[in-house]
Amino acid sequence: MVTKIQKWGNSNGLRLAKEVLQNARMSVGDEVDVTGRDGLIVIAPVRRVRGKRSLARLVSQIPKGSRAGEVDWGRPAGREAW
Repeated sequence: MVTKIQKWGNSNGLRLAKEVLQNARMSVGDEVDVTGRDGLIVIAPVRRVRGKRSLARLVSQIPKGSRAGEVDWGRPAGREAW
């Protein structure tokens, strides 16, 4: 697909065809990371864990010195191997 970078207000914009987004498994409203590398513009989807939260952000919210303990799930209810 050939397109142009165009002026939109004080910014510049690029229109992407629906087929391009479908092939990249992206859609309108998705967050993307845009970087310039070696004379190329690279647009990559921001991968999120379970919706709109990233693993790095979730881990950063764990209090310092926090230790997880063992969880008792109860007695076996079927053919689980213990």
